Amino acid sequence: MANYSKDFLKAVEVGRPPNIVKLFPNSKALIVSGKVVDRAMIAKGNAIAMAANGRNSLVIRGALMAAQRANSPLLIEIAKSEGGASPYCAVNYWNMASYVDGICNELGITIPVAIHADHYGIKNDKDIKAAKVEIPSMFDAGMTSIAIDASHMPDDQNLLANIELNPFIPDWAGLETEVGEIKGKEGLSTREEALFLIQGLNARDIFPDWIALNNGTTHGIEASDAGIQVELTAQIHKALEPYKMSGAQHGTSGNNSDRLRAIAAQTHTTKANVATALQMISWGLEVNDYGNAILDADKQFKKMAGAGVTEEMWAQMVDYAKGKEWKSGDYKKLNLPFENRLVSQPREIRDRMAKAVEDFAYGMMVNVFNGKDTAGFAIEAILKANSYDLGPKSGRIENPAEWTNEKIAAKVKTLHGNKGPQGNFDD
Repeated sequence: MANYSKDFLKAVEVGRPPNIVKLFPNSKALIVSGKVVDRAMIAKGNAIAMAANGRNSLVIRGALMAAQRANSPLLIEIAKSEGGASPYCAVNYWNMASYVDGICNELGITIPVAIHADHYGIKNDKDIKAAKVEIPSMFDAGMTSIAIDASHMPDDQNLLANIELNPFIPDWAGLETEVGEIKGKEGLSTREEALFLIQGLNARDIFPDWIALNNGTTHGIEASDAGIQVELTAQIHKALEPYKMSGAQHGTSGNNSDRLRAIAAQTHTTKANVATALQMISWGLEVNDYGNAILDADKQFKKMAGAGVTEEMWAQMVDYAKGKEWKSGDYKKLNLPFENRLVSQPREIRDRMAKAVEDFAYGMMVNVFNGKDTAGFAIEAILKANSYDLGPKSGRIENPAEWTNEKIAAKVKTLHGNKGPQGNFDD
């Protein structure tokens, strides 16, 4: 039995959003708004919460175990490409909260956890129309935070899409927005583009908790050592200080620990996504010290004996991928057809998969992200507000009359950012 403190039980009573209370009325899992996680990291200072992409259920289990051990709040997330209506993972926007709630109660997890819809991609008017139905359904299923990612669109359309979809997001929920597609060293975000987006939202009384930038990273396996542009990130975050914006860092798997420590120390980043690394580690593949998969001379993954999935299971996974003519970057698509096979393995195999994720994630939370013992700050924020709704960090600064649709169309013409090459840059 877990030893629940008085403050924890009070936080469960008042700090769980209404959708979570409705779904899990008798739960002792402290599922919270993403705002709570952000505020905890701000309270400690130079601290980042891990946002673990739960590509399989054993990654979720391992990440929760790591956060409990580190005493750090956590976001469990899935992106639209991973777990939307056309996913490559079995974990999705509509079942992720149930996974988290069940594991938290089973293991007696007492750290605050947000359920985040990452990279909810919007590319055109059709996507906006679908989102008006889909977003409420996701919150009905237990989402407590969302990233509206219309960065694939021109800057004015990105801003207008965020404005149009905001009424479908609960006021209490964590909110992330994005400027610049995540495409490595190409199409880097600029100070002017970020200000355009955040000022336009501010004028419409929309106050995101996080902004994600294209600051030099890519999703998936990172072949280049270019990585995160720390100075660029710091400059943009500095420009956004009047709006009390925190940063969300994407594409961590290709960046070494020193660069990630610099992001924590020199920028306003409070959320960092970790996806590919946790997937590879759960499978038992060889990775470097910061989670980037190591390929052999034939560009094949190196499976470590006695780690992750059984050797027989890995052989099945490789054969399946070869049958589909998938390259290394496509192996993420194995998550959907193999989830049931992974959880049907013997307990000792499942346990070692989750434990490997725990050990890696714990090291990153404590030694890289400076997140150790931040859970108390999150619970303090809930108890101080006596509510699940912490409200916005800032108020309106911009004049709405200067940010009408017509003036947005005029202002965008003054931006001179380079968007980089066209292509599919979904996670």
